[in-house]
Amino acid sequence: MASASIAFPAGDRFGAEQKTRATARTRLQNIDALRGFVMVLMLLDHLRETWFVYYPVTDPIDARTILPAIGFARVLVSLCAPIFVALTGLGVYLYSINHTAKETTSFLVKRGLLLMAIEVVYLSPLYWGIVPQPTFWLQVIWCIGLCMLILAALKGLPRPALITIGLVLVCLHNLLDPIQLTPENPFFPLWAGIHQRDVIDLPFGFQAKTTYPILPWIGVIVLGFAIGPWFAPDVDARERQQRLIKLGLGLLGGFIVLRFLNFYGDKPWFVVEGEPVRTVISFISMTKYPPSLLFLMPTLGIGALLLVLFERVNDSQLVAKLAVFGGAPMFFYILHLTVLRIFYHSALGIFGPDHGEHYGFNNYNWVLLWYVALIVPLYLPTVWYSRLKRRRRDIAWLKYF
Repeated sequence: MASASIAFPAGDRFGAEQKTRATARTRLQNIDALRGFVMVLMLLDHLRETWFVYYPVTDPIDARTILPAIGFARVLVSLCAPIFVALTGLGVYLYSINHTAKETTSFLVKRGLLLMAIEVVYLSPLYWGIVPQPTFWLQVIWCIGLCMLILAALKGLPRPALITIGLVLVCLHNLLDPIQLTPENPFFPLWAGIHQRDVIDLPFGFQAKTTYPILPWIGVIVLGFAIGPWFAPDVDARERQQRLIKLGLGLLGGFIVLRFLNFYGDKPWFVVEGEPVRTVISFISMTKYPPSLLFLMPTLGIGALLLVLFERVNDSQLVAKLAVFGGAPMFFYILHLTVLRIFYHSALGIFGPDHGEHYGFNNYNWVLLWYVALIVPLYLPTVWYSRLKRRRRDIAWLKYF
C-alpha cells in the first residue's frame, strides 16, 4: 500500500505543517497572554501591600469603611489567583499531551516541591523584620506547589471523576465554614492548612500562617486540568471558544443569581444607605482566604471569557507581548517581590516608620504612580528570561521557573 504522504505534494505538506504550527501557537498564546495579564494585575496588589501595609484590608473587605479606590482595585486583582491556579491545571494537561504519564508525574512532583521550598526558604524571609515574629507565609506559591502534588495523584482518574471532585470541592466547601478548630485540638494544624486560615505555632519561636488553605484550590486546579481536552490540537477553535463562552457566561450568571439570593457561597452583602458605590463594593466583594464559591465563580468566569478574547485578537501586539511576559511567571513573581522588598526596606531605613512600625504613603495615588512606573522595568527582564526559556530548551532547570 502506498504511503498516505504520497498523496500530497511536498509544498502542500509543508503548508499544512505550517498551518498546524500556527494554529497551535494561537491556541497556546492566549493561555500565556492571560497568565501575563494576571501577572500585571498582581503587581498592583503587591504594591498596595508594600506602601499601604499599615492600612487594614479585611477579608472580605468592609464596604462601609474601605477606601473605594482600594475596594475596586482589590476586586480587580481577585482575578489573579483563581485564573493562575486554573491555568496551572490546564498547563499540566497540555504538558501531558507530549509526555508520558510517568514524566508528567515526575514534573508535577519536582515542580510542586520546588515551589513549596521557594515559598518557605526565600519568599517568607523577605517579610521578616516587618512582622514582630518570624513567620512562614504559606501563600499562593506554597498552595500551587501542594496542589500540584495532589494533582499528580489524581490526574490518572477518569475525566468525569475529576470534574466531579473539582465541582464538589469548589461548590460545597463553604458548608465546612462552621467547623473552627482551636490550637488545642490535635487536628488543628491539618485543618488550618486545609480550610481554616489561621496561625500555627512552630518550634523556636516561629509561626506558619496558612494564608491559602488548599481545599477549594485543589478543586480549581483539578477543573483546570479537566478542561484540558478543549485545548487539544484536534479541537476546532470555534468549538473551544463556544464552550468557554458558555462556561464564562454561565458562571457569571450563576454568580449574580446566587449573590442576589444572599444565602450561600459567601458572607451576606448589604446596602450602605445613601452610598450606592459602597453598596456595589459590598455586592462584588468576596472572601478569598479560603476562596468562597462566590469568589471563584466570577473570577473563573471572566478568565474563561478572556481566553476567548485573547485567542480572537491573537495577532495584536498587546496579546503577543502579554504572551511572552506570561511565559516566565515564576521568574516575575520572585523578581517583583524582591524588588518591592528592597524598595520598602530602603525607604524604612532612610525615612523611618511613619505609620506605627511601618513606612507608608498617605495617598493611594502614589501606589498607582509606582504601578505605572514599575511595569516596564519589571517587564523587560521577565521577557528576557521568557525568551531564554524558549531558546534554551536544552537547559532543563529553566522550565521550572
